[in-house]
Amino acid sequence: MLTTVASDESCLVAQGKQDMSQNKRVGAVASAASSIGRGLRGFLLTLGAAAGLLAGLSLPGAAPARAAEAIHPPAVSWSFAGPFGSYDRAQLQRGFKIYREVCSSCHALSRVAFRNLSEPGGPGFTEDQVKALAATYQVQDGPNDAGDYFERPGVASDRFPSPFPNEQAARSANGGAYPPDFSLLAKARTYTRGFPTFLFDIVTLYQEQGPDLIHAILTGYEDAPEGVTVQPGQYYNKFFPGHLIAMPPPLSNEQVEFPRGEDGRALVPETVDQYARDVTAFMMWAAEPHLEARKAMGFRVIIFLAVFAALLYFTKKKIWASTHAEEHHA
Repeated sequence: MLTTVASDESCLVAQGKQDMSQNKRVGAVASAASSIGRGLRGFLLTLGAAAGLLAGLSLPGAAPARAAEAIHPPAVSWSFAGPFGSYDRAQLQRGFKIYREVCSSCHALSRVAFRNLSEPGGPGFTEDQVKALAATYQVQDGPNDAGDYFERPGVASDRFPSPFPNEQAARSANGGAYPPDFSLLAKARTYTRGFPTFLFDIVTLYQEQGPDLIHAILTGYEDAPEGVTVQPGQYYNKFFPGHLIAMPPPLSNEQVEFPRGEDGRALVPETVDQYARDVTAFMMWAAEPHLEARKAMGFRVIIFLAVFAALLYFTKKKIWASTHAEEHHA
């Protein structure tokens, strides 16, 4: 009889503990639901505030202030775009020719050495071509034994010399404007893509904002619309931020002669659009000369991670197979 009573009491205690445990779980679920509800309400309030802000910016009074940001350069098809993109060697050589004949009188290329032109992933010049090219430049060197600086013919290890000795001289020669260095310009220049475009960019791996913007600026010169005042020394460009730029139109049709075919015709069109594409591609290479090696390494890393993840998954299944089997039978 006493044994039966003790057994009943043990059952009641166990039942009570089970009820308490169940109540705790219910309370935890309710608390989590409440937290989710508060978070959802906060998100909706934030979303509403953002919608109100966007609506306010879209009012007529705010339109002029956002006009420049509303213009987006057209997308250009680049050979180096995408995860498997690579540079077009012929295009890089044409782009360097345009830089040397048109752009180098104002814009420096101070972070690029002559020898980079013959390195893998670059324009593909030979070492002899690079040496001959470097010798056509005068490079400042020194000091010598007398403490003086002097000029000498360039060698392959030298960097491209700047067209101006300092920023003040550059501004003085360009009406107060300072021509930017071309070395990193293609990576430094960008623009806001906005929502939801930037979400698609993540999926498509779009990273060519800089080249697209530079190409658009080089081809975006036009007459100023009515109501826009252009000061002397300024030019209207529909893609330049603010639309007023100090650089005159640098390119014109048939300005630079391209390699000819057997029929005597240029292998590619000698137009402003083609010039802009080629020099922009060269600027992209100058800013990221190891792009092809980076993409090749990234692809190998992805393959390695995929194989490694598969091995981890099957190893985990093998190790825990017996444990799962015991739990299933229990």
